[in-house]
Amino acid sequence: MVRVFVSGCYDILHAGHLQFFEEARALGDHLTVSFANEEILWKHKARQPSLPDDHKVVLLRSLEMVDEVVAGDGEVKGLDFEPIFRELRPDILAVTEDDQYGALKEKLCAELGCRYVILPKTPPRFEPISTTEIRNRVSGQVEAPLRVDFGGGWLDVPKHAREGGFIVNCAISPKVSLRDWSYEQKAGLGGSGAWALLNGRDGVEAELDLGVGWQDPAVIRETGICVWKSGERPRLDFKRDGSFLAGKMGLLWTGSPHDTPSSVGIERDYDLIEKAGAKAREAVIEESVDLLAEAIGLSYEVQRGEGMEELPEVAGAVAKKYCGGGHGGYALYLFESAEARDAAEGIREIEPCCDC
Repeated sequence: MVRVFVSGCYDILHAGHLQFFEEARALGDHLTVSFANEEILWKHKARQPSLPDDHKVVLLRSLEMVDEVVAGDGEVKGLDFEPIFRELRPDILAVTEDDQYGALKEKLCAELGCRYVILPKTPPRFEPISTTEIRNRVSGQVEAPLRVDFGGGWLDVPKHAREGGFIVNCAISPKVSLRDWSYEQKAGLGGSGAWALLNGRDGVEAELDLGVGWQDPAVIRETGICVWKSGERPRLDFKRDGSFLAGKMGLLWTGSPHDTPSSVGIERDYDLIEKAGAKAREAVIEESVDLLAEAIGLSYEVQRGEGMEELPEVAGAVAKKYCGGGHGGYALYLFESAEARDAAEGIREIEPCCDC
């Protein structure tokens, strides 16, 4: 009989674990699954398990591909299974390609004459998810705001970052949820950042992986009117609750979606973008609608310069610009008063959102 052994935390079982167990079991005739017990998990990762050890044992034993379950109590990080492993002396220790303790495990196998087998990554039968993502989904937000930006957009893209530059944006309501998304798709309002947050993922990393900037998930997570320092990662300069803009912002759908990633390489006036960010920062400090209108006007000038179509005039609006960096989506209109906004036709009302 060929005995196979695998180890891990297995704190919250998901389909990826089951696929790994199946592939490991196929290497032999008997599969032992070891998990770090509660005390060791606390020592090594400083957190409580999601399930008590006895519940975890029962759950793992119920899987048809698992023949035996043991709880590891080894003190060496990454080798919590070592004492029971030395006792059982299985024929094979199976690990994944990305096992961060692979070198230690391979050395242990060489000492005991056990085969060390790295299972190659195979196409997942389910969308991959990590234990951390599951924890985030369980404890994560049910609703999230979207966002509009006033000035400095593009200076959050790492390759366009400028020392001393600022990005100024605002989280907005109505909020969205996984079940209620009342805005258009691909709209320039940071929808991908909100979607990542609602699904328990790191929105900043998700946006950077797309080759765009971090401003969307940063302000959606922070809320309020935020002034950010330009750079490779979000650094908050300061924030306001946005009360001075209550009743003064609205959206107009342009009729076509936008695609920010495809616009990253377009030539644009980054000096003017930086100037718009600085003016928007001044406006937030002074809580001045007039100064913010100037900043939005500068941002719109940049957008027109890179080829975006002219936006329609709306009665009572003092400034306008496209939301986001793509050609299309929603346009932001700023009004001097709530009465002016309420009288405007075709405008969707939005408000600053601050959960501080």
